[in-house]
Amino acid sequence: MSTIEKAEVLVTSPGRNYVTLRITTSDGVTGLGDATLNGRELSVASYLRDHLVPLLIGRDPARIEDTWQYLYKGAYWRRGPVTMTAIAAVDTALWDIKGKVAGLPVYELLGGRSRDGVLVYAHASGGDVPALLDDVARLREEGYEAIRAQTAVPGVPGTYGVHSGAGIYEPARTSLPEEQAWSTEAYLDHAPTYLEAVREKFGFGFHLLHDVHHRLTPIEAARFGRAVEPLRLFWMEDPTPAEDQEAFRLIRQHTTTPIAVGENLTSIWDVQHLITERLIDYVRTTVVHAGGITHLRRIFDLAHLYGVRTGSHGAGDLSPVTQAAAVHVDLAVPNFGIQEHMGHTPHTADVFRSDVSYADGMLHPSDAPGLGVEYDDEAAARFPYEPRYLPVARRLDGSVHDW
Repeated sequence: MSTIEKAEVLVTSPGRNYVTLRITTSDGVTGLGDATLNGRELSVASYLRDHLVPLLIGRDPARIEDTWQYLYKGAYWRRGPVTMTAIAAVDTALWDIKGKVAGLPVYELLGGRSRDGVLVYAHASGGDVPALLDDVARLREEGYEAIRAQTAVPGVPGTYGVHSGAGIYEPARTSLPEEQAWSTEAYLDHAPTYLEAVREKFGFGFHLLHDVHHRLTPIEAARFGRAVEPLRLFWMEDPTPAEDQEAFRLIRQHTTTPIAVGENLTSIWDVQHLITERLIDYVRTTVVHAGGITHLRRIFDLAHLYGVRTGSHGAGDLSPVTQAAAVHVDLAVPNFGIQEHMGHTPHTADVFRSDVSYADGMLHPSDAPGLGVEYDDEAAARFPYEPRYLPVARRLDGSVHDW
């Protein structure tokens, strides 16, 4: 019987910090799992190296479900982003191994294709409205059929989601948290106007999305959702912090703008109420932060029962391993909605060799066995870890606000 012989925690920073788990079996088969938690990367690396890796040695890599339950229930202190990200890395790596042993891509092990490709949305942004419109035009020319739109709020330097120059948006930039000023009032005045400008220039022949990023109260989110109803948003994302799930009932009572939530939620219990009460339209949980392929599939199956579709988080702080795993899951589940696709820094491709490809607004996995991603140790060694923090938002009166 094949057993797990080695499990390595690999940390590299090719433009962003990534933590990767590589499991090797006694038969010489390797599997990769992403363990990246942006701004808290080394917490997960320690959790894996100090607590989970010793438990993996000698286990049967084929017993994915049993290993998941063992790591989750055996910890006693359950859930939370660090624990669930670490378990996700193990789970994803074991699915990668199982696909390689079977000689099949992971999506075939999940039941095969439910669609030909995975619809993705890209990020358009700008320091002002003309710059945003130029960015939307660029993405439309690249074939994207779904685009998220964000601009800086005039006079408010702490606007979320606006990239600097031509680079990929990266909020975790400094060795200590950057403190950014924020005005909800200015945002509520400005955001509907630039979303309207996008529709006026480009029409309704593509999906338009917007990320509020947890920054509104429930009634403010309701007001925003009603204001943009004529623009037919595909969704408004994270309109209010997800901890207070009853808040979404109030938003529902006031607007028909679809709601997407879940990128920072880590388990089926975190989204159970949101799904079963039909308080959201899209669940944004992701492979790396919600316990891996095994647990994410459970969340999506529950969502399917209640007419909620998937819309997984896919920012650049999730490595190409997560991107590949997400595409395999997206391809198979019946209630797929859309997949976020931010892209990665150029040097990321030096470390992670991925067979996922983009064409005509969709991502496509290869038919390589497993996930179709390989890790280059020599390239990774050129990019040592760099401490970085996500920003902290403060209202204009100096009080801390949700970033």
